[in-house]
Amino acid sequence: MTEPLPAALRRERMLDLIGRHGFVRVGDLSEAFQVSDVTVRSDLDLLDQQQSIRRVHGGAVLRGAGMRESSFEEALEASADEKRSIAIAAAASVESGSSLILDVGTTTTAIARALVERTDLDDVTVITNGLTIALELERAIPRFEVIVTGGTLRPLQHSLVEPLASVLLDRMHADLAFVGCTGVHPTGGITNVNLPEADLKRVMVGAATRAIVVADGSKLGRTHLGRIASLDEVDGLITGVSAPSGTVAELRESGLAVVVAG
Repeated sequence: MTEPLPAALRRERMLDLIGRHGFVRVGDLSEAFQVSDVTVRSDLDLLDQQQSIRRVHGGAVLRGAGMRESSFEEALEASADEKRSIAIAAAASVESGSSLILDVGTTTTAIARALVERTDLDDVTVITNGLTIALELERAIPRFEVIVTGGTLRPLQHSLVEPLASVLLDRMHADLAFVGCTGVHPTGGITNVNLPEADLKRVMVGAATRAIVVADGSKLGRTHLGRIASLDEVDGLITGVSAPSGTVAELRESGLAVVVAG
């Protein structure tokens, strides 16, 4: 049996994991260090008191420079022009009579707006777990049919997640899915900082004939805890002009089709 790590060393390694992944769950730390959830919570409470991490529901995030999940409103202000360019490129690939899944997020909300502006589109079915997106698309009814997944509301992103969110997706198949994320990495694949949303995004990828990742340049080169898909499980990436050229080249060398909109 492996000797347990001294408490101080265990906390140091926990801090390192939280710093690398942005968000870590209590259960993941318990499994990684072979200690009880109670011990993990005690360690996290101490690290929180030391101002190293911030305790959140179910786990912890790094303070200061560490990655934390932004609210929808915070993210909306970041890279707005770039997200608009990504949205126009994404909306241009949608055809009348098609069905699509539109994931939650500010970039996908921009796609919803771009779709509404395409007055040539008709008979389009959109399935979404984003309340903000559903309201944006409401203006296009009856040209569009808008289906909301249902599920448990996450106020931070105005999104619907498990339980129940995947029930509808398990019973449907769309032509195309636009999926957002917080990380796109040549080896780490497509990831997300929030685990409940990552789980649903993974279902979306499997529920569509083609899955396209949409992410502004700040997401490239990052890897987070919630795995969505490997690069070969998605059909392409639409990103923006701030995307690091080296990372774009690596992604293309890995076989991913990358469009840089702008």
